[in-house]
Amino acid sequence: MSDSSSLPFIPYGKQWIDEDDISAVVEVLRSDWLTTGPKVTEFENAVAAFCGAKHAASYANGTAALHGALFALGIKKDDEVIVPTLTFAASSNAVLFLGAKPVFADVDPDTLLIDPKKIEALITPKTKAIIGVDYAGQPCDWVALQAIAKKHKLKLLADACHSIGGEFNSKKVGTLADITVFSFHPVKQLTTGEGGMALTDSDEYAERLRLFRGHGITSDHRQREKTGAWFYEMQELGYNYRLTDIQSALGLSQLKKLPAFLKKRRELAKYYDQAFLGSEDIKPLKTDKNALHAYHLYVVRVPERDKVFKILRERGIGCNVHYIPVHLHPYYQREQGTKIGLCPVAEEAYGKIITLPLHYSLSEKDLERVVCELKNAIKA
Repeated sequence: MSDSSSLPFIPYGKQWIDEDDISAVVEVLRSDWLTTGPKVTEFENAVAAFCGAKHAASYANGTAALHGALFALGIKKDDEVIVPTLTFAASSNAVLFLGAKPVFADVDPDTLLIDPKKIEALITPKTKAIIGVDYAGQPCDWVALQAIAKKHKLKLLADACHSIGGEFNSKKVGTLADITVFSFHPVKQLTTGEGGMALTDSDEYAERLRLFRGHGITSDHRQREKTGAWFYEMQELGYNYRLTDIQSALGLSQLKKLPAFLKKRRELAKYYDQAFLGSEDIKPLKTDKNALHAYHLYVVRVPERDKVFKILRERGIGCNVHYIPVHLHPYYQREQGTKIGLCPVAEEAYGKIITLPLHYSLSEKDLERVVCELKNAIKA
């Protein structure tokens, strides 16, 4: 085993910030508007145009955008929303924020995306929506999800916090559900520091998305200044979930680089695919032939995952695990009555999955080191 004690730590995810990004932020810091100003609208319009959606409403983070999206879809107390269990807790937490109940669906064993075949058995008269999560950056089978939603008259929400730039059946993520939500956390394909966005083609949903992020108030201070009026009304119980112009300027600059970021991520994933081809011990997730993967994460199954994880970390490889199935979290078991055995495919996968480093600044030498250390860890 090679000596890696003196080599730098390789994180699983990392932002890429250049001088253009810094200049864009500094320009806003010198302007009249730090928040609720013109850069917010410019960023929203740019993301909507990139995805081919009619409307985009920015939010403080992806979780806030999920909360706002469910509000816009009309989710209320005691409603039920079907959500995959193999996701970050925010996907189902947002359901709880509105007093509704998340109903956990199991995942497909090959892709770890929500399994459409498992959904219909979970539908009850209280079911109002389905959340599809584009796990790791691969779009769900949105054709199947759309068919189920249409058949049962349910709303469809895309948690696409991993998949900006992805496609399914040559249709861009952002146009595949009633509302689509993105996250711009630093480990995502582009970053605003913290930030999120909700996209929709519905005028009604767009209005409710914007209302919810600003205390439920009908106008913001920039609109009132423009019209020379003071009057506003609080129509709904909303939240202060706004994105700033500072963050939006960073997002606009990052968005220009997004095609290059995505290209590099797909090249890195291809390198891993080829390195693990035919391996009995390292099993990458499968990609649907109809999907264009956005590769937020690169996930593999390995034997004795916890031991492999420990060895990799000791060797300076910043692997991670995504995720503990949500229904296994203590809070959900205690407060929602979920139990081991509820989603056996996700539970089996959780014991084996490990996330390998994947970000724009990785070099081929870094990749060689990751692959070598992973294979050596498994041998050990």
